[in-house]
Amino acid sequence: MSAADVLKRSPQMEAGSEPSAPITKKGILTSFLTGKPMNIPETDILGRCRFVSEFEKLNRIGEGTYGIVYRAKDTTSDKIVALKKVRMDLERDGIPVSSLREIQVLLNCRHENIVHLKEVVVGRSLESIFLAMEYCEQDLASLLDNMQAPFTESQVKCIMLQVLRGLRYLHHNFIVHRDLKVSNLLMTDKGCVKIADFGLARWFGVPLKPMTPSVVTLWYRAPELLLQAPTQTTSVDMWAAGCILGELLGHKPLLPGRTEIQQLELIVDLLGTPSDAIWPGFSELPALQNYTLKQQPYNNLKQKFPWLSAAGLRLLNFLFMYDPRKRATAEECLQSSYFKEPPQRKQNKDDHIELQLKLQAILKVGTFLFRNNCVSTKANAC
Repeated sequence: MSAADVLKRSPQMEAGSEPSAPITKKGILTSFLTGKPMNIPETDILGRCRFVSEFEKLNRIGEGTYGIVYRAKDTTSDKIVALKKVRMDLERDGIPVSSLREIQVLLNCRHENIVHLKEVVVGRSLESIFLAMEYCEQDLASLLDNMQAPFTESQVKCIMLQVLRGLRYLHHNFIVHRDLKVSNLLMTDKGCVKIADFGLARWFGVPLKPMTPSVVTLWYRAPELLLQAPTQTTSVDMWAAGCILGELLGHKPLLPGRTEIQQLELIVDLLGTPSDAIWPGFSELPALQNYTLKQQPYNNLKQKFPWLSAAGLRLLNFLFMYDPRKRATAEECLQSSYFKEPPQRKQNKDDHIELQLKLQAILKVGTFLFRNNCVSTKANAC
């Protein structure tokens, strides 16, 4: 039977109604592709979007490029969630692409070190859309700002192990985050780290397709992005992970450039000037056609972190490889001997007492660290 025959027999056609409208028989819908009837499930298998009125906003906890975030209580379960309002004021035709990407990525991710999107919530108008996500008490940037003393090396390892496990999951699922930084790393009061803010995240495939180079916050931006390489890989996330590791170890941003030119200069000052010998195709990158990097032949990571072990320096150097194809992967970093050696500090039987005192001091300014077993000398991640 042809599509025309089906349409001729439909009640809507007999009544002179729109041929693409569903027929009146309960539980049957006409397919727009084939013109044939198709069954409708008795129940909505995709669920429904709840109204934001079912949540009680408690306080505003942050605002980013793509929306405002509230701490809220789900009145049906009394659970606390983070409610992120999607920013619509710059979009004329529906939801911003960045928010659609974030929703799509988070709905497909299930990992303990990736923030969990519980559901999409709507307001009473088409312009009100919220993302209800698991609530995390702190972000890493706030912790760094409020801590008077830097993280111990065992604590740094605990944090980085979790970040790397989250990245390994994303990269194995062909997702590149593209905006990894300390303010996008959330932490629960139990010490579990969650990668968040996926507004710039993209799926990638083979062959690689061109992507916008002006992504990743400047301080964490890989040199291939600064030099306008046409393609991006998971290596941009790994460079950012190296910047985060350096920031945790030094208790301050590692490469705090104010402009792209200054950012490149800071990278060269730290790592030396790249060349085609260590980065094939380097001289052909678009930005270098009108700009010449200064000559600096030395790698100064050891001078920057004189107390860091040889294994720690190897890991940093591996993360800061100029050639993206040679840069460490998350899986390779997790196998690093740096995470297996003891922290470079004195250990004693009263170490847990020292930690408890530190926790109490931080709690006075309203921040949280993590439970004792997360900062043990074994440096096991939660």
